[in-house]
Amino acid sequence: MKTTRSSEEYHRAELLFPGGVNSPVRAFRNVKRDPLFIEKGQGAWLFDVDGNRYLDYVGSWGPLLFGHAHPEILNAIHQAAQRGTSFGAPTPGESQLAELIRQFFPSMQMMRFVNSGTEATMSALRLARGFTGRAKFIKFAGCYHGHGDSFLVKAGSGALTFGEPDSAGVTKGTATDTLTATYNNLEEVETLFANNPDQIACVIVEPVVGNMGTVPPQPGYLQGLRKLCDDNKALLIFDEVMTGFRVAKGGAQERFEVKPDLTTLGKIIGGGLPVGAYGGSAEIMQSLSPLGKVYQAGTLSGNPLAVAAGTAMLKLIQDNPGVYEQLEKKGQKLCDGLQLALQKASIPGIVQRVGSMFTLFFTERQTIENLDQVLACDRDKFVKFFNGMLAKEVYLAPSPFEAAFMGAAHSESDIDMTIKAAEEVLLDMARAGK
Repeated sequence: MKTTRSSEEYHRAELLFPGGVNSPVRAFRNVKRDPLFIEKGQGAWLFDVDGNRYLDYVGSWGPLLFGHAHPEILNAIHQAAQRGTSFGAPTPGESQLAELIRQFFPSMQMMRFVNSGTEATMSALRLARGFTGRAKFIKFAGCYHGHGDSFLVKAGSGALTFGEPDSAGVTKGTATDTLTATYNNLEEVETLFANNPDQIACVIVEPVVGNMGTVPPQPGYLQGLRKLCDDNKALLIFDEVMTGFRVAKGGAQERFEVKPDLTTLGKIIGGGLPVGAYGGSAEIMQSLSPLGKVYQAGTLSGNPLAVAAGTAMLKLIQDNPGVYEQLEKKGQKLCDGLQLALQKASIPGIVQRVGSMFTLFFTERQTIENLDQVLACDRDKFVKFFNGMLAKEVYLAPSPFEAAFMGAAHSESDIDMTIKAAEEVLLDMARAGK
């Protein structure tokens, strides 16, 4: 596999961007190699500037449920672009997309569009504080809610990958209002509420964590969070930027039958284009300006290109009612195959999956439930596995702290190829370790 042009592009980018990238995980430093520079994507495949192709299990970090360059989404973008790319004014398309979202997420009676998942979570937190009149909030170690200052305390995703979950530039004042608990531990949340009576505005959680790898909620955990928030008159925010339209058409709140007060969504509602949304009951959402005192604004919010792409994406979901059942079956086949490959190589590990999200953890444990357990996994084995799979044209997230994503564009033969590659790589690792 030649990567000459990718290396040249990387050295060029290093002179222009910190670390040569515009988002830290892209730097590939955690897997001890230079990053690949991508030229195009088609269906389930990526193609780099050197002409190599890779079966893609990143999918732009989740939103590409139907693969790269889907013709219906491209057509929607093309038609919208011909009418203009930005107006800074309301368009009928915004309401059309919002109505579609509300069909899938009935808890979002009203919503507001923003430009990213980060904007959505930052805005939802401000709204929760404004609605309740309280300053503090609870998050969970290893959960990542974007790069807002308040969230970069024991954060997941890229912050965790580079060993800096408490970012420089976050003030002590900001950090004191951020209370952190262990994911899947209700007792810690209960204690935080008891120690901070009438001070906690909300609890924000990835209902299925994807930013320290795929970590599902234990039975009753989300229901317990709901009850604790109700008992303490705090809001429950589900960060469904990753899980929305991914683990079920109605997200994790549909899959686990728990209704949050506020929901945040990200790029999947833009068909992969930059967009986000947050929403909840009319009572809460009407606290936003111009109706209420909580201010939030954005020139590109509800951008017509993103709205058109998102509408096309959600219509594809509507028109393919069996897509989630298919993703469950394909996801199960892939993950069963990966687990069997670990057993054949006698390498300790576990594959965790929720819907079409999955992660292979190199560990002796039978389950992974929280950040401490994730951090105890064998990262050196992950590096070897990642690079071995890449050499066999399988592109996984370049970090052990990220979920992988199955899409409708992945075929049965793609899954078979992935399992075969994993078997060969893991057996090579086992032989090298002797």
